[in-house]
Amino acid sequence: MKYVSEYRDANLVRGVIEEIRRVATRPWVLMEICGGQTHAIVRHGIDQLLPKEIELVHGPGCPVCVTPLELIDQALAIAARPDVIFTSYGDMLRVPGSARDLFSIRAAGGDVRVVYSPLDAVKIAQQHPDKQVVFFAIGFETTAPPNVMSVLQAQQLGLKTYSILVSHVRVPPAMRAILGSPTNRVQGFLLAGHVCAVMGYWEYPPIASQYRVPMAVTGFEPLDIAQGILTVTRALEDGRIEVENAYPRTVTFEGNRPAQTMVNRVFVECDRKWRGIGTIPMSGWRLRPEFAEFNAETRFQVSDIHSEESPLCIAGQILQGMKKPHDCTAFGHRCSPEHPLGATMVSAEGACAAYFRYGSV
Repeated sequence: MKYVSEYRDANLVRGVIEEIRRVATRPWVLMEICGGQTHAIVRHGIDQLLPKEIELVHGPGCPVCVTPLELIDQALAIAARPDVIFTSYGDMLRVPGSARDLFSIRAAGGDVRVVYSPLDAVKIAQQHPDKQVVFFAIGFETTAPPNVMSVLQAQQLGLKTYSILVSHVRVPPAMRAILGSPTNRVQGFLLAGHVCAVMGYWEYPPIASQYRVPMAVTGFEPLDIAQGILTVTRALEDGRIEVENAYPRTVTFEGNRPAQTMVNRVFVECDRKWRGIGTIPMSGWRLRPEFAEFNAETRFQVSDIHSEESPLCIAGQILQGMKKPHDCTAFGHRCSPEHPLGATMVSAEGACAAYFRYGSV
């Protein structure tokens, strides 16, 4: 584990944590919504340094983790076709489907390629006009702008062989689902700074007001996270229900309006299934009808593929803040990064992978 003591601003972090100790007088449960923040917290031991009054639970903000099993199986069915070049970000290749993963498809001769941008996939489509090129378009609001840009570019270039398999999800509806659950424990939120950099945080005040839960927009450095925890703790102790920006160097209230306009041009809101959680109404995006020709799900007729989750995997409960990875009986034994049962053990942002790698208890 890389403790805070090795961080360049370690003294500042310790100072903020001491202030949290001074401010916190009652038990509070806070959820960091983003998997990147989870890894930073566990990697630097922030959760171990906090006073006993503050408990951090881990939210569903890991795009790989919440991509439903049936979408993985649809991707595998498409990638196995001899006429397809299937492109994806690297952390999707080891996510287990019902029986295999994208790595095994590639090992069996499938043309599965890792790209760093969907625009790379568009270039591949230009270079291989005899192949169907598919990009696995997963993610939250952060990755939506480049994904819709790839569709717009393919349309402009007249590429008839490019399509995307869409599994986009949105943070605010997921938060409503968590807060509205009878098993909810969350009393305050650390919002994902990169999502808010794109979308702003204008969607969150109504949620905070409805459920009486304060929130803070938070970055990913240990100091950012500690400051966000302090901001929410102060609000809870004072009885204030606000959404505060603890990441002002990057995030504005309005967000990136041109990016939002572009996303709304190509995508429309829809119900979306979340792995381990189930369907959350209006929690995702899909392609608008005018861009239907770029929809890989319909192009390859895989929408009738349905799959069942492993009963041993409790990822859904972890993603809702109900349990921690070490509460799973399979953790570290039947489920490990080499032999994962679920996506939370595979993804670079998965809570189970963070606990396994950094040894958090």
